[in-house]
Amino acid sequence: MSDQNAMSRVAREQADAQRGSSSVAVSRHVKSLPARIEPHLLSVLRIVAALIFLLHGTQKLLGFPPMANGGPGPEAFTLSWTAGLLELVLGALMLPGLLTRIVAFVASGEMAAAYFIGHAPRNLFPTLNGGDAAILYCFVFLYIAAAGPGPWSLDALLRRRRR
Repeated sequence: MSDQNAMSRVAREQADAQRGSSSVAVSRHVKSLPARIEPHLLSVLRIVAALIFLLHGTQKLLGFPPMANGGPGPEAFTLSWTAGLLELVLGALMLPGLLTRIVAFVASGEMAAAYFIGHAPRNLFPTLNGGDAAILYCFVFLYIAAAGPGPWSLDALLRRRRR
């Protein structure tokens, strides 16, 4: 009796799979959810990373938000000032997703340089030398340079208009 039940259950599952119904169709639908939201999450990642990056630039160059120690920003044309200028300009371009791949690649390089010039000499460990954010920015921006801006971007809008 149990062999017949097992055989009939297998036959029903095979018939459902051929028709694309029942639990097979539901699981196919659920599995496609991450694939549907992935491009939008890429846009969210780009927007959030660009906004925080931009804030680092405005803090260094415009004094907003104020520096943690309450002091002024870096002197003009110093390495820190140049980093602030890059963060301001690149963050402002990356936020709406304009020239994203190039901008993200340059920003990734800036963060790699920031880590090796400003953080690594202090200590071997990123958590001790304050460079953990620079490392994260470097690889997030490198990923965005490779993956693109996502659908919520000016680059995507311009691409759609050219078609």
